[in-house]
Amino acid sequence: RHGEDSTPPSRRRVRGPRRPRAPGKELLTMAAIGSALHASTLRGASAQLKGKKTTRAVKARSRDGSIRAASSEPKIQDVVVAIDPKSLLPQGLYCESNYQTFRRPTRTVTVGDIKLGSEHPIVRQTMTTSDTRDVAATVAEVIKCADAGAEMVRITVQGMQEAKACVEIKKTLLEKGYTTPLIADIHFAPKVAMTVAECFDKIRVNPGNFADGRKKFEDILYETDEEYEAEILEIEKVFTPLVLKCKERGVAMRIGVNHGSLSARTLSRFGDTPAGMVESAFEFARICRKHDYHNFVFSMKASNPLVMVQAYRLLAHEMYKIDWDYPLHLGVTEAGEGEDGRMKSAIGIGALLLDGLGDTIRVSLTEASHLEMEPCTRLRDLGMKACAENVGVEAFEEQGRDFKSFERRPCDLPSQKADDPIDMRNILHRDGSVLSAVTPAALATEDPFYRELGTKLAVGMPLRDIATSDSIFLREIPAPTDEKANRSLRRLQEIGCGVVAPIAALAATPVPNAVALVDAKAAVGDLVMPKGAVRWAVRFDGTEMSAE
Repeated sequence: RHGEDSTPPSRRRVRGPRRPRAPGKELLTMAAIGSALHASTLRGASAQLKGKKTTRAVKARSRDGSIRAASSEPKIQDVVVAIDPKSLLPQGLYCESNYQTFRRPTRTVTVGDIKLGSEHPIVRQTMTTSDTRDVAATVAEVIKCADAGAEMVRITVQGMQEAKACVEIKKTLLEKGYTTPLIADIHFAPKVAMTVAECFDKIRVNPGNFADGRKKFEDILYETDEEYEAEILEIEKVFTPLVLKCKERGVAMRIGVNHGSLSARTLSRFGDTPAGMVESAFEFARICRKHDYHNFVFSMKASNPLVMVQAYRLLAHEMYKIDWDYPLHLGVTEAGEGEDGRMKSAIGIGALLLDGLGDTIRVSLTEASHLEMEPCTRLRDLGMKACAENVGVEAFEEQGRDFKSFERRPCDLPSQKADDPIDMRNILHRDGSVLSAVTPAALATEDPFYRELGTKLAVGMPLRDIATSDSIFLREIPAPTDEKANRSLRRLQEIGCGVVAPIAALAATPVPNAVALVDAKAAVGDLVMPKGAVRWAVRFDGTEMSAE
């Protein structure tokens, strides 16, 4: 492996079907199943202030809004001028399609005996939690992770003692018959990275602290763009020896940016924005490319899934513009434990996998490392199945959303009509509505049910509170003879809690002042509102065409 030629392999770019692009018409698109949030068309988070002092509050980009490049290669805005970016961009702008899942074509990166890239299955990985200096404990943990399904394992390497231990860890694992590729997690320590590159299969570097992370923010005040970009030479001086070492030995690399650990230098120019994350990664990638080293992947991690998704989509978009095809490592930093950690990872990683983005994933949980493999495997299988089946919806032309910025979709809350018998203004909430699915049996318990719904009780009567559900959803209507259940419905409506039920159920068993639910595809013609109902609710499943 160490003698392999590091010249990048030929790239086979096979894309899914694309719709014809209207001449001169800008397409602003999102993955059809990637996000339910409205994304408004806004200028990028950074705006260049050339010749002016920059502070943490200053956000800067090039004049045309594209990510600024370093001087070691043509700047991205120069490339954009020379090559129409629309000739390189896919239909989805940051993914192959905005209505179906097609895997983003990438080159192949080799990590030990594992291949990363679009021509290979998505790779699962995890990270040890044991003290790296404890060789026996770390070896045991790696083995446990490998047996649980981990195809790569990352180990933190803080200093030279840990680096020396890594030699023994790798040797012991090989003696036990485990060839699982090992990844060194490096922060603040270029010399340590050089040492561990002698024995590990991949090096993770954090651009936020590899070269200039020790500087204090207050020490950095750039008068001009030239001063800002001059420091790239210092970064190149520190980073180049590791690039050459990895190239010589066939060791892979991850340029792994963390939203929470951007360098003071980057913060001073971009703030803690996805644009700053992408430019930070590109600065290191250009140094790799300058030395014809291409065996690396990118990651754009954040503890907030929304920021993480924005950063990865922006990274993919900028790579499409300049025809880069490096694989992506997906993950939500410090997602947590239990349901919370798994949900955050599913939201962030899952959305990107359905975009067709991602070649290796880690579900970061504050639990034993081998426990990450079960949710990681489920997400891997989801992503592979989505790409294999090209899941999605019928083709449509996106006209209003911008993947670079997200906002809540503006909407009107229910208003009160003069003839409304009850107050309908509180059945939805401006900050996000909570609807609880309930059964007739639950309604009949009365006091326990009121407590579960988040109401306060006064002499057996429910009172609305800040934690009270805004509406309840009934799949089954209580029988007219069920006195307790129907009394609960009346009391909830009196405190402004909505009652939503399917139109068919309400037609069979009317409920006074209810909201009738109908599917969008059935909401055609002259629908008759059920007796007693006072509002319609329309349910969308995401597969409706524009007419529907």
